[in-house]
Amino acid sequence: MNDRYQSPLSERYASKEMQYIFSPDKKFKTWRKLWIALAETEKELGLDITQEQIDELKAHAEDINYDVAKEREKLVRHDVMSHVYAYGVQCPKAKGIIHLGATSCYVGDNTDIIIMTEALKLVRVKLLNVINELSKFATKYKIFQHLDLHIFSQHSLQQ
Repeated sequence: MNDRYQSPLSERYASKEMQYIFSPDKKFKTWRKLWIALAETEKELGLDITQEQIDELKAHAEDINYDVAKEREKLVRHDVMSHVYAYGVQCPKAKGIIHLGATSCYVGDNTDIIIMTEALKLVRVKLLNVINELSKFATKYKIFQHLDLHIFSQHSLQQ
């Protein structure tokens, strides 16, 4: 299963949306989107990259071949290069331009920033929902604030 981040804590406490944000699927699909953006930009800058190569990358951006990447990683012991290789297997015309001129940090660091940003956006939405519900609750029961104070005062005086 690659569509959710898996750990005992996430299984118990994280929402399905948050589990997906930190999942292998999200990570590696983001890598592929970054490689497509890199190729498009390099093409714009005049590198010898064809639209056919970019289209081939786009055609396989979502179907991660984990089995190929996993086998390759056993040989090279490098997650980024394993996925470059796996993507190249799916995109033979574009394999020479995948990750062209980039370091591992290009996909690793940018993906981390993208994932953290999406996670924080999700936390923000959920937090705003909680604040909204608490506001409705407080408004609905604000009359009881005075009653509690009055009852507490009366109880204190009797002791």
